[in-house]
Parts: sequence; C-alpha cells; structure tokens
Amino acid sequence: MKRSIGAICALVTLSACQPPVPDSAAGVFYDEVTGEHRNTALPPAKAVSQETIPDAPQVATIQPVVPVQTTTATPLTTTTTAKPRPTAAVNAVPPTGSVPAINSDAASIASETTAALAAASANSGELPLDASPSNPAPQVFSNPGISDENDFAAVDGRRTIEADAARRQQNKANYTVIQPTAVPVRTGDAGPNIVAYALDTKHPRGTKMHSRLKIGGASRYDKACAKFSSDEAAQRAFLEKGGPKKDRLGVDPDGDGYACKWDPSPFRVAAGN
Repeated sequence: MKRSIGAICALVTLSACQPPVPDSAAGVFYDEVTGEHRNTALPPAKAVSQETIPDAPQVATIQPVVPVQTTTATPLTTTTTAKPRPTAAVNAVPPTGSVPAINSDAASIASETTAALAAASANSGELPLDASPSNPAPQVFSNPGISDENDFAAVDGRRTIEADAARRQQNKANYTVIQPTAVPVRTGDAGPNIVAYALDTKHPRGTKMHSRLKIGGASRYDKACAKFSSDEAAQRAFLEKGGPKKDRLGVDPDGDGYACKWDPSPFRVAAGN
C-alpha cells in the first residue's frame, strides 16, 4: 500500500514540473490596413470580412436535344412487282450534283434485284418465273424412255385381263429349256497345238536350239514365209513337217524353233508363265 501511494506522489510531482506546451495554433498576425502585429492564430473578424470572394464559375447553357427526323423506309421490290429495265437505264450514271432521294439498304437491294432481272431478261430473252402460290403448276412432260407398266391407271386403259392371259401363254410357249451337253473333246486331226507348244518352251526368240543347214539364205526364208496367211499358220505347218528339230519348209533358219516371226511371248504372259 505504501508503494502505491509513493508511486502516485511521484507521478503528480513529475506532472507539475513539466513545462507547458505552447499552442500550435498561436502565431503572429500582421494587419495590412492598420499595421498592427498581434500574437494570435486567427485574423480578426473585420479582416476576414474584407477578403474578396471570387465569383462562382459560369455554367454553359445546355441546348435542348432536337429529335432526329426518321425517313420512312421504302418496301423492297419483290419478283412480282419488279419489272426489268433496259440495260441502258440500269447502267445510266446520274448527273453531277444530284443526290438520290432514298439512300438506304432497302434501295440498294431493290436496285440490285432490278439489275439482276434485267440481266436475266437480256441473256435468255424470257422473264424469270414468277414463283407465286396463285400461279398454275408447271406442265410435266412424260419421258418416253420410262415405262409406266407399274401404273395401274395408265395400263388399265390399254390392256385387259384376257389380253394379259394370252400374253403369258405366248411367252410360256416360246420358252425353251436347253439341256446341258458334254464339252467336246479335241481330236488329233486339228494339227499341232501352238499354244501348248508356246507354254512348253521357255527360251526367247533368236536363241539357237537346233542345227540348221543354211541353204538358200534369206531369199528362201522370205519366199517360204510369204506362202502362209499368218505367222501362226506358218508355225503350225512347221510343227507338222517335223519341227522344231527339222526345218523342211525353210521358215526357221536360225534354229530357235519358231517359224517366221511367230512369238510365243503373248501366250506365256496370258498364262502367267
């Protein structure tokens, strides 16, 4: 308890010894009219009343808003109401200084539509088709290449039940069944088979396989080959007369086993050999 009383007395003593803090608002005032100096923070009421107050700023007068005048839109020109104009009128240039009465999207679309109609009329010579519900349906032309046998209304006026029955009987009488027969067998009288010979041999033209006596030379070869209608006939006759080992006809002077200009390559290619 004694300590608390001592602490309170010490605080009171310190507060009494502290110097007074000057007023931050105090200052020196100089009166320009009287030349008086005073230690005060605020000027007297008379000095404040003589101060000049600036005028309030002037606000510009707001002009009333004038409503914008709207232009009545012109209806679009449809296919029904549009009329083609001559090409000269479409391509005509307006005089200098003139301003169109209507400058809007509707007028531009109407102008393009009219120009298109005029161009179509100038190209084909016929006006475009007016697609309107009130127009009659276009005429449909029948195609003579298409059969109408499945149309009962169309066939009913041309045929009767009796005529169809007679036609079925006629078709039945004309129907013939061909019985299969055995495949004919090739006989040996037809001569050598050059296709089988081409597939049995493997060497190309010009390869010497058999010995030959060079009698008569090229002139005998040309005369011998000229006697046959084709190289296939020469090869068949060559095989019949002992070929390919012997050349009694003089059609194989090089000994390759192929008469004249006969070539077995096409038969090998066809057979995949």
